[in-house]
Amino acid sequence: MVFGFGKKKYDDDAPAAVDDVTAAAVPETTDDDAAQAGGPGLRALPPSPADTAYERGVHGPLDADEIRSHDGYVDLGALLITPREGLQLRLEVEESTNRVIAVTLDLNGSSLQLQAFAAPRSEGLWRDIREQIGLSVGSQGGEIEILDGTFGKEVLAKLPAQAADGSHGYRVARFIGVDGPRWFLRGVFGGDAATDRDAAAALEDLYRGVVVVRGETPLPPRDLLVLRIPRDAADPSGNVAGDHAVPAQGGQPFRRGPEITQIG
Repeated sequence: MVFGFGKKKYDDDAPAAVDDVTAAAVPETTDDDAAQAGGPGLRALPPSPADTAYERGVHGPLDADEIRSHDGYVDLGALLITPREGLQLRLEVEESTNRVIAVTLDLNGSSLQLQAFAAPRSEGLWRDIREQIGLSVGSQGGEIEILDGTFGKEVLAKLPAQAADGSHGYRVARFIGVDGPRWFLRGVFGGDAATDRDAAAALEDLYRGVVVVRGETPLPPRDLLVLRIPRDAADPSGNVAGDHAVPAQGGQPFRRGPEITQIG
């Protein structure tokens, strides 16, 4: 497995909460993708019969109290990830604090960014967050579509983008979210997985297998749960140790991933 690190600079030093980063991850695409007029693939995600009544306890993601052991997972603190052949983990680090604020799973040319947040006991966050995504994308001249998808209601966001040759097109991302016991897990698909369910299948399976470790520390609703660099992986300065830091092609243990794109 390969670990990489990307830096993200915020406008101020305030802790990032869900209001700041909910719509902060429309993943970068290639120039050719961005230049596609009309919004690539907006019709490629038809309503799925799966889930206006999505059962998290049956299909995942899971709560830490719902598993017997942490063994066999990549331990990122608030999130436990199931390893998979070819999977690359890219940890997004806040530049001003060196704090890990998100993890992105790269697999088969697509990506899934994950962030976990504290949530109230009595109600979920996903409905309000969908509205925030719509407002943020709309303020940037984009548009969204609410779909019934694999995990219930999903948001397909389309943002204006300009390719290197000056042509105009769109950048597309698919937002999913599941409310758990005192936590909320948001995911953002990029690449082919944003618009093609077949391409998204492996990453969707990884999302189902994520375990959220809420912990007992009191946190205001919408605060990010604390992520950490795996002890046997690497730190942002490039130090490497342990079995998880498998060298990539050419013997280099890391590749610097694209930064989170701020759109709100």
